[in-house]
Amino acid sequence: MGHRLSKIVTRTGDQGETGLASGERLAKSAPRVQALGEVDELNCAVGLLLVQELPDALRAPLALTQHELFDLGGELSLPGSALIKDSYLLRLESELQGLNADLPPLKEFVLPGGDAPAAAAHFARAVARRAERALWALNALEPLNPLAPQYLNRLSDYLFVCARVLARLHGGSEVSWKKQS
Repeated sequence: MGHRLSKIVTRTGDQGETGLASGERLAKSAPRVQALGEVDELNCAVGLLLVQELPDALRAPLALTQHELFDLGGELSLPGSALIKDSYLLRLESELQGLNADLPPLKEFVLPGGDAPAAAAHFARAVARRAERALWALNALEPLNPLAPQYLNRLSDYLFVCARVLARLHGGSEVSWKKQS
């Protein structure tokens, strides 16, 4: 395989445009480029979660998620392509089912926190929600693979449940919201 990037300083974006995998150039403020950036940031947030102390039962699925998010970025970079598959959503649903089995029902809203790994999972969840909104906004302008925003919806649910699991790990607890009077 040849080198994908032969040089990093290209100066091709200096006028406010960027190139897609299709060769098309778009304004950096275009909804598609915005969605690409949100998915990239989400992948970074998952990477920050992965450098935390995590059980293997969470680490392996999260590592796979990074590859799936890169697929999603590829899909967005090549309009008309569909790389996100039903199997990606089914995997997340299966992981969710397994993690939810040992969690108590929620009695109150949960605040981001608990400990560093749980807070990192909450942060990634919030970024996933933002990325999902960006995909829905793009979809309103240009129809996307319907599985793409659905994948981000499932992923944000998964990251929320990961945060709940991580907050309880090693005897910790979640931070419950208390209405201020």
